[in-house]
Amino acid sequence: MNITEQYLEALKGLDDWVLVSEWAQKVAALYPDLLEKANEEAKNQANDTTGLREIAARISSAIARGAYIDNIEIDNSERPRKIRYVSSEEHKANVEDDIDDDIAPLKRSEIIKLAEQAMTNSEKYRLEEFEAISKQLKRFFSLDFEVDHAEALLNKDTPGKHHPDNLQLILKSHNAKKNNDNWPRFSFEEQKKYLVSVIETQQLIASRLDMEITGDVLDAILERLEKVY
Repeated sequence: MNITEQYLEALKGLDDWVLVSEWAQKVAALYPDLLEKANEEAKNQANDTTGLREIAARISSAIARGAYIDNIEIDNSERPRKIRYVSSEEHKANVEDDIDDDIAPLKRSEIIKLAEQAMTNSEKYRLEEFEAISKQLKRFFSLDFEVDHAEALLNKDTPGKHHPDNLQLILKSHNAKKNNDNWPRFSFEEQKKYLVSVIETQQLIASRLDMEITGDVLDAILERLEKVY
């Protein structure tokens, strides 16, 4: 087993997302001879370092070179980044998922374009009202509501339709969590309760945002929404 394989074996044994420093500690625990050699090499370094830090630096450098590209997954969402071991099968599946994610916007836009070509004027009007209302919620209440397909267009099992009867308004953060899952569509009363609850929460900090929340505006928006829901 070469050094690269030993390093990967150590990561595999951790079986979770870990920091590079934690990976290095596992290497040192599994292979004390590697740590001993790294300690000896550290003594000859001009800068103050240790064998453990040398191992961590080598792992980090190897990641940058793509040495483990087929067997690790990297989470760069926070610093320091985290790493986890993936099998070759997992890596292949992840690559396929990444490709699907990359082309998803094109698939989605094609579905929407075809659906809108077949819509009646009444359906197009309802669709445009949903979009307009989401923009007004942003303008008057500083809240990022998005027009969501309750049954997701790209759901792998039962894809939904691009149609006003499948639309609802949810916060951008909630929509991101929903992703391509199918959720039961809000009834209008549920939709109204959801919108009002979110806006009432926003009222708690409205003065700090130098924002005026007007009940008349919300009433008018809800009235418009009910007519096209």
